[in-house]
Amino acid sequence: MAESINCDICSKLATVHLTQIVNGKIHKIDLCETCAKEKGVTDPNGFSLADLLASGVDSQEVDPSTSDLVCRGCGFTAEDYKKLGRLGCPSCYEDLAPMIAPMLAHMHKGTNHMGKVPENSLARLEVESEVAEIKAQLQQAIEDERYEDAARLRDELLKVNQESEESHVH
Repeated sequence: MAESINCDICSKLATVHLTQIVNGKIHKIDLCETCAKEKGVTDPNGFSLADLLASGVDSQEVDPSTSDLVCRGCGFTAEDYKKLGRLGCPSCYEDLAPMIAPMLAHMHKGTNHMGKVPENSLARLEVESEVAEIKAQLQQAIEDERYEDAARLRDELLKVNQESEESHVH
């Protein structure tokens, strides 16, 4: 069964799905019929996806104070973004944050990039975390003169390291 996609503006069921490629970058937006009409998407004279994205969630929610923002790295302005549909440099994300943060929060499930971790890297990170925890417990056992616990933790550490090495060989 296909997953239903919600409108990026009002969260109703999206029936209009737009994809635009600008300078080799793919921009997608999903709209319900009402929002598509309101944003002029159904206008035969055309529209710019960059204008739609730059307009934010709703025109009432766009902060007029963002129009005078300028990136100190490249000189990009909010108007430049609206025209081109892209930012000029990495500094834009920081300097134009008051303008782009609301758009990103609306278009995505938040403003923090979580990224993806390859499966083998995730397993390695889990092993590294486990090893660090065991080492900390081992150090504490030695400091507390709990030598039986320290010996058990040392053996556990050796076992985890051995298992990790074996899994990397296969």
